[in-house]
Amino acid sequence: MTKRIHTALLAEFAEFMAVQMGLLFPKERWLDLLKGIQAASKEFGFDDPEACIRWLMSTTLKKQHIETLALQFTVGETYFFREPKIFEALEKQILPELIRSRWESDRRIRFWSAGCCTGEEAYSIAILFSRMIPDLHTWKISILGTDINPQFLQRAEEGVYREWSFRGTPYWLKENYFKVNAEGHYVIHPQIKKMVKFQSLNLVEDSYPSLFNDTNAMDIIFCRNVLMYFTQDHMTKIIERFHQSLMDKGWLVVGSSETSHIFFPQYTACNFPGAILYRKEKEAKRRYRDFVRGDGIESPREAEPAFSAFVPRFRTNEAKPVAAPPRQRPLPETAVETAVAREPVSEYEQALALYENGRYEEVIERTEKSLNGNGSDPKLMSLLAKAYANRGQLADAIVWCEKAISAEKLNPGHYHLRAVILQEQGDVENAIASLKRALYLDSDFVLAHYMLGNLSQQAGKIRESRKYFENALALLKGVGQETVLTESEGMTAGLMQQLILSTLNRGMNA
Repeated sequence: MTKRIHTALLAEFAEFMAVQMGLLFPKERWLDLLKGIQAASKEFGFDDPEACIRWLMSTTLKKQHIETLALQFTVGETYFFREPKIFEALEKQILPELIRSRWESDRRIRFWSAGCCTGEEAYSIAILFSRMIPDLHTWKISILGTDINPQFLQRAEEGVYREWSFRGTPYWLKENYFKVNAEGHYVIHPQIKKMVKFQSLNLVEDSYPSLFNDTNAMDIIFCRNVLMYFTQDHMTKIIERFHQSLMDKGWLVVGSSETSHIFFPQYTACNFPGAILYRKEKEAKRRYRDFVRGDGIESPREAEPAFSAFVPRFRTNEAKPVAAPPRQRPLPETAVETAVAREPVSEYEQALALYENGRYEEVIERTEKSLNGNGSDPKLMSLLAKAYANRGQLADAIVWCEKAISAEKLNPGHYHLRAVILQEQGDVENAIASLKRALYLDSDFVLAHYMLGNLSQQAGKIRESRKYFENALALLKGVGQETVLTESEGMTAGLMQQLILSTLNRGMNA
């Protein structure tokens, strides 16, 4: 039976949840709030939900507190190929264009399922890629799934699903990509499973885009049926950070109930049959485009399955612009303008302010011009390398990283950055060599141990991988959970510890 809580206290707790976690609980959702805190109270060791609320509001929330709340207040409703019209738009128009543009270059595509729940969405994308690209092994496909709920992530990493996850899906899905286990559940095929990486990420608190949690230079971001649970202020900030995380001409996909031009002023809204998607375009703010079949896009035959196999014709339809909505209001002055205007400010501080606000093009323009003159600041060189990497320009990124190393040979952070870029380029051998150089200069460099653990695990060197992970965990023991790690762009010791434990667990269950 649901215990009664004083209305004033419940209203105060709703405000607390909005400020601390960004979750929106208007009066009509107070029953959900009440049920959630009753369940959370037991996890926190309280018999009385009111006492638990007062304790939560009087303490500083740590990561474990947020995760416990997330278990009770986040929704886990998803299934494979949910909202088929979105996947149809991907298969018929967006992915063919993207594949064609990368066919002769780096063959690199990056996808992020933000708020991935139990993994069906991320695995759906992996399956779609496997159907559309016949020589998949020659491509560098990165599929990232993130969520704040640790139980969801554990289930996603297991890759085991029940019949309910397949409602409305094509007949071939279970037959071709799953095996039935002894309990009658469906286990995803290992080749699909290894295409996806899952990790914990709090869209309100954690840092992104970042090279160091793999949230940079994305081509497509899915964040469906997640934004509607946030307050408007948090939602606006998250949408802007997604914009920073996307490559130019990248796509943001939200739930059909979340589409509104009011909240996406920095994107171009694109109308596909039965779906609206948002595109990042340099000079296209607040424009609308229709993507309709015709001129080179064939309508599927009735006999074809919903998600047809890839035919490498790479024909796409030209979008037809329609009338633009009213001109947007000017954005408020940001911290960047304030920082740049303040005197005296070093060149590095100005560039860093731009970088932290996702203005990578301006970082590149200002910093490269300075460094090509008489500038020799290795911090600027490293920042320039990161800006290029966040735009997906890895060749330029490695050039400036090497220059930073030449200017400051004893800085382990430069070698770690080089390893991150080399890994994204697929040069694992040299990435490992660069990380070992970083550890030679600083044997307590946690991020280098962590990255070497990951690379060793990917190479099948399980014992070596475990050694590096255990070294990192030992170093983290003496560090506060909320301490931001050096060279991590905002990653805390607690998050790093969780990532390592999750990776070790996944390795043991593989």
